[in-house]
Amino acid sequence: MDKNKIIQNLKDAGCSENLVQNFFKLDVKEQISLLAKHRINLLDTLHKNQKQIDCLDYLVLNLKQNNIGEYK
Repeated sequence: MDKNKIIQNLKDAGCSENLVQNFFKLDVKEQISLLAKHRINLLDTLHKNQKQIDCLDYLVLNLKQNNIGEYK
């Protein structure tokens, strides 16, 4: 795979400039491990954001059910 395509893919995946630079200093096994760690971080962020959305949805539902505010 072309180095420029790899760089673009890493950036599209939310990798920092530091991670991108370090990526090319590693062997394939270490690269895969680094990407696996980044994936875990992305999933953790996703789950945190999903929990926040669930909390907002719960609050909005309760406000609507209790006729508080302008929502019915």
